[in-house]
Amino acid sequence: MLYPSAMFYVGTDVGGTFTDALVIDEQGNQRVFKSPTTPQDRSVGVLDVLGLAAAAYGLDARAFISKIGYFAHGTTTATNALIERKGVKTGLITTRGFRDTLILQRSMGSWAGMGDDYTHYSIRTTPKPIVPRPLIREVSERVDYKGRVLVPLDEAEMRQVVRDLVAEGVEALAVSFLWSFVNSDHEKTAGKAIREEAPGLFFSLSHEIVPVLGEYERTATTAINSYLGPTIRDYVNSLERRLEENGFDGTFSIMDSGGGVMLTEEAGNRPVRLLNSGPAGGVLASQSLANQLGLKNVITTDMGGTSFDVGLIVDGLPLVSSITEVGRYHLVQPFVAVKTIGSGGGSIARVEDGHLFVGPQSAGADPGPACYGRGGTEPTITDADVVLGMIDPDYFLGGQMPLNRHLAEEAIRTRIAEPLGMSLVEAASGVREIADHQMADLLRNVTIQQGYDPREFVLFAYGGAGPTHCHRYAADLGVQSVIVPSASPGWSAYGAVTSDRHYSCSLTDQLRASAGFGGPAKPLPADRVTTNFETLETDALHALGQNSAAVRTRRFLSLRYRRQVNEVSVEVPPGSLTADDVNEVLARFERKYEDLYGKGSGLREAGIEVTTFRVEATAPMTRLPSPGAHIAETRDARIGSRHVYQERGVMTEVTVYRGEALGAGSRVVGPAIIEHPGTTIVLGNGQTATVDNDLNTVITQNGSAAAPPSP
Repeated sequence: MLYPSAMFYVGTDVGGTFTDALVIDEQGNQRVFKSPTTPQDRSVGVLDVLGLAAAAYGLDARAFISKIGYFAHGTTTATNALIERKGVKTGLITTRGFRDTLILQRSMGSWAGMGDDYTHYSIRTTPKPIVPRPLIREVSERVDYKGRVLVPLDEAEMRQVVRDLVAEGVEALAVSFLWSFVNSDHEKTAGKAIREEAPGLFFSLSHEIVPVLGEYERTATTAINSYLGPTIRDYVNSLERRLEENGFDGTFSIMDSGGGVMLTEEAGNRPVRLLNSGPAGGVLASQSLANQLGLKNVITTDMGGTSFDVGLIVDGLPLVSSITEVGRYHLVQPFVAVKTIGSGGGSIARVEDGHLFVGPQSAGADPGPACYGRGGTEPTITDADVVLGMIDPDYFLGGQMPLNRHLAEEAIRTRIAEPLGMSLVEAASGVREIADHQMADLLRNVTIQQGYDPREFVLFAYGGAGPTHCHRYAADLGVQSVIVPSASPGWSAYGAVTSDRHYSCSLTDQLRASAGFGGPAKPLPADRVTTNFETLETDALHALGQNSAAVRTRRFLSLRYRRQVNEVSVEVPPGSLTADDVNEVLARFERKYEDLYGKGSGLREAGIEVTTFRVEATAPMTRLPSPGAHIAETRDARIGSRHVYQERGVMTEVTVYRGEALGAGSRVVGPAIIEHPGTTIVLGNGQTATVDNDLNTVITQNGSAAAPPSP
């Protein structure tokens, strides 16, 4: 069908294996498209998937792209560049005497490969440096904690250091001086020197990137921003140029890891905000759907081709972490909290010393799983799903990309079954069960080990492989029900195109509530707290270029007991604060602290101090059309049956349904298979799936849990 004058809204998400596009037309109808990611140049994969969308709408690529009014993009480019150490050669300039701050990491380091099982300090390791020590230079300057200049900046020395680093071939510079967030004059002078001595060189100043307490975290965040800067700027510019060459003249935004989107110019200047960009989109899309369905507590699970990502929505809001470890560096940057393991469809299974392991290594998009027929020989989770009948090889991606069952069987037989003395089905089921248990373990870590009861949550399953595996890992967790969103194969792309524009800003003002056994004897000054938040809100309005009526802001204080290290973020009410308001914030901090660390763990006699003031601001990016009411068609969606693995090595014949033919109110009783073009929903014994009014699939165990309400 041709759309001669249609305007499209497009969200895209570049994963490790597939690049997704979610297209919304002027009537609000949604369609998901997938194309293999192109690791050498990810913008090529984006153009490929837009070409698929164009063909589906009866248009050539240029005609389709020229009709895109709004384009939103989520990407793992920044994360991959940091983890794989593919950023640019970066120099760091810091206060004399603090050259090793980035290397020492405040003795935090990492216990690589050991999860949370920290055993002995002697096995602690530090990451491969993003800035080698020879490229870290000191200059004479010193400001104290009150902002008083103790040693003026030696500007001549500063300029010489810049020239020396440029001669060393650096492509970016980072400047992080001690206490620059209190008095930024020295860093501003340093920035002027860089612009004059090295015009066009990318650089970051710590007081602009993260003006907060914590010299290591602030330095790491600033250095990584510079390390990624030219790479991300070139990637964003390349993608934007390719789109414009094909007729695009709409608005282009990038998914921000903190809870929204930002314009491309911001992304080029603040690439550190793109870390974790892709997974954040899925969590934000889940928050929107949860609010629509009246759900307060949701576990988000995204199983793609490379990884399995888990987030939490508690009391209607996604959990956001203010300090996050990425690439084994600790960053002061608000991120939608997502935990990840290497359990995706492309995760490789292997036998070592007679034991079966799955992941974290991935076959990726090239060559991909053996069944892709692109030269891959290693068995993967997707190969196991094909062998076990979970995936119809002829209907993968709606038949767009048929899989080779013979190659899947050969890989599992030679690499897994024969070395372990198992049958083909036993070996494939072992791969699948190990992966499912790994995912269930991560879910327990995110919920039970953090003090949340999973029985009080609904689980959302999305990504290309999430609906195929959720019936097992959700049952192991004991959640009340599972929802597979209607756009689940491109759910992170949906989150990108539907998210508001986002801006986060912070400052440090060291305020303390004095010690008092019965509670803080001297509270924080309410007027000063109010003034700090009003300053940040003004900055946010300016950054978003919006009037106050269009912007929604939320205030947060990061608090801790004096001389302690565990910080807790507490939301602060809007407007002018009173002493009672501040006392209530302190009381909530103490309650939240004991919820996290155990009853009686509070140390109120030590007093309480503020570490960071933070404002999160959002403004509407675009108003998307709403689809008309879906009218269920009365027709049989059953297309046949096939043998599918159930348990204990047994293959059972189960009914297969075509997902697109299931309308609102349709009900399917497991065991069964529901096939959609971008994913396959697997129902186990005793599970029932019901399609709601918006075509989300609600799965319950034994039909006992009440399905979430439909609007």
